[in-house]
Amino acid sequence: MTGMLVTRYSHEHDIVFRIKKIVGETVILHGEDLRLEADAPIDDVRVLPEDLVRERLEEMKDKEEYSYRLFRQDYQLMKDKKEYEHKKNEPRDIQRFQLPVKVLHIDGDRLYLKKCIDLYQRLGLQVHGVYVQESELPLEIDDLIRKIQPEILVITGHDAYSEAKGSKKELSSYRNSKYFVETVRKARNWEPNLDQLIIFAGACQSHFESIIRAGANFASSPDRINIHALDPVYVVAKVAYTPFMDKVNVYEVLKNTLTGEKGLGGMETKGLFRTGLPYVETK
Repeated sequence: MTGMLVTRYSHEHDIVFRIKKIVGETVILHGEDLRLEADAPIDDVRVLPEDLVRERLEEMKDKEEYSYRLFRQDYQLMKDKKEYEHKKNEPRDIQRFQLPVKVLHIDGDRLYLKKCIDLYQRLGLQVHGVYVQESELPLEIDDLIRKIQPEILVITGHDAYSEAKGSKKELSSYRNSKYFVETVRKARNWEPNLDQLIIFAGACQSHFESIIRAGANFASSPDRINIHALDPVYVVAKVAYTPFMDKVNVYEVLKNTLTGEKGLGGMETKGLFRTGLPYVETK
């Protein structure tokens, strides 16, 4: 049954999960499209019928394509504005070059990581993708930063708030938020300047305030709601394609995500897009 798509009777089949593993009579579940981890009694789980699987996949594909189109429209507007400024101030025969932004994306889910890498590539971004279980993140982060030396760092995976563990204000009430917080804090020790190393961290229902206080530029989840697997990529892309002399408007970042401001938030941050001249062809 591992890897099968299921829903839960107790939650009226509201979310589609993938079975991660089965421990005795308990099923460990990962959201198929949402960065949520949950567990359920085995008799609470219903295997999703094939026709509903196809219907669900089509529905999510449509939502993802809509977000992609919105981002491409924004990117084209930014590009046209920049080209107009250059043409106004420079000779027409000078060609410019651009420096690629280095992204390190660390993910606690292999399938989500692959989906994200596919989208990064579709958006024209270079990315180093690494799978690390959430509990191992604080142990691995120093070596990864030392090796990759990223300008943008994504720390994500799965998370969940448990009412049984305490109030929403307590970090101990969350499945993996403490690991995100500790990892962000260690990453920020490498570069205290928020505009030199830009960090996105968190997953579904994560403790937003603690992650931001630890040093993240952007985080989830202000209203403790679920976020989509691809949301971190759109945040990264907006920062990567905003000119470095401009501020990244937080609302502009969030409007192209699949979750919006209830699931994601952050601080004003400088863009990282840099161009230079003249362009010289490599012989």
